[in-house]
Amino acid sequence: MHDCVKVNGNQVYWHIANHPVPFYVGLAILYFAYRRKAPIYLIDFTCYRPPSSHRLPIAMFEENSVLDDLDPESVAFQCKIIAKSGFSEETAITPSLAQIPKVKSLALALDEVETIMCSAISDLFWRNNINPKSIDILITNSCVFCPTPSLSAMVVNKFKMRSNIMSFNLSGMGCSAGIISVSLAKDLLRVHRGSLALIVSSETLNLNWYTGKVHSMLLTNCLFRMGGAAILMSSKVNDKHKAKYELQHIVRTINAKDDQAHRCVYQDVDPENKEGIAISKDVVHVAGDTLKKNIASLGPLVLPLREQFLYVISIICCKVLYGRRSGIYTPNFNLAFEHFCIHSGGRSVINAIERSLRLRKQDVEASNMTLYRFGNTSSSSIWYELSYTEAKGRMKRGDRVWQIAIGSGFKCSSAVWKCLQDVTPDNGSAWRDTINMYPVQVTDMKIS
Repeated sequence: MHDCVKVNGNQVYWHIANHPVPFYVGLAILYFAYRRKAPIYLIDFTCYRPPSSHRLPIAMFEENSVLDDLDPESVAFQCKIIAKSGFSEETAITPSLAQIPKVKSLALALDEVETIMCSAISDLFWRNNINPKSIDILITNSCVFCPTPSLSAMVVNKFKMRSNIMSFNLSGMGCSAGIISVSLAKDLLRVHRGSLALIVSSETLNLNWYTGKVHSMLLTNCLFRMGGAAILMSSKVNDKHKAKYELQHIVRTINAKDDQAHRCVYQDVDPENKEGIAISKDVVHVAGDTLKKNIASLGPLVLPLREQFLYVISIICCKVLYGRRSGIYTPNFNLAFEHFCIHSGGRSVINAIERSLRLRKQDVEASNMTLYRFGNTSSSSIWYELSYTEAKGRMKRGDRVWQIAIGSGFKCSSAVWKCLQDVTPDNGSAWRDTINMYPVQVTDMKIS
């Protein structure tokens, strides 16, 4: 058996009659090797640590509320919420919001976001000896601050990145934007194999500080604090030896078709035409429902067969024994994960997820301590939690991490990572020189 092809007008023959099987096996191997999904690695990440001069102690927050010309009822409401927030005296805001009167401007907001993003990126590049021109994909996200030019353009300008870089800026995606950015990076890295992706997550407080009297909008002043993170991902095979984690799964759920869920966290104007973000009283209930839908998709990918079987049987029993006392079985997620990074949106949210998933106190330690030390830093909070786990020296090779982020829409996103090597605590992390102080017992504070 001979096959031939013309090269420059001449027929060139090759003989495969004696070895047809190896030939076709080789073709098959090449085909499937090309079609195989490229592994996605997380090389490193850094979290912004605000300077101590940006601290907002509880007493200062209370005093500023009084001096801010708020009515007594609004002052009392804010003080009540902050007392139960689970915050320490170390959470930070931009200095322009700590002064009296508060100064809000586009210039100050740009300065705030530039400080956070560029500090985190510079630290990441320095620690990993990365040339900014080597970045192929750039993704920035900020929920409610969307200037022109975009934040991604600002980063390209500051670090003089290549003109052909693939840059994206996500806005309005809420606190789940961090994992949504990872999902986008994953898809782009698999299409453009052998590339480096930089993700930058942050939130800007200056223009979003609410100055009205509506209680549902005042909640954001009590919960959100200054923070941000930079994440370096790769689809280069040679990066496996220096990567910390490999991405296993991304599962995203959005429940926006439901009106209650859609308006649960909503940007609006109050009767005095002051802009703010209203957080509904239904947020914990809506978050729980959206999380259940997300888990229904994630469970079959990560849970042992026994746990899946017990879950399905419990559902069948519930249907058959409708009206009788028969609860749905909650799988043991400790059989699937060693570490949990639950978005630190607030104590009530963390506690609700802890109860719903029947987690142990140590499973939510990173979330509670991140909330205590840094507050709700929006989409970057899950990275502060992962940094906490690393700083404690608990991350070992083979460990599996479940990051859970929830946000407006209403959305719930999950990312599952596998640790590729023992992670040595980093003296340059956001938890440097304080990690040995944690965990601490968090109690409600007394407000005078």
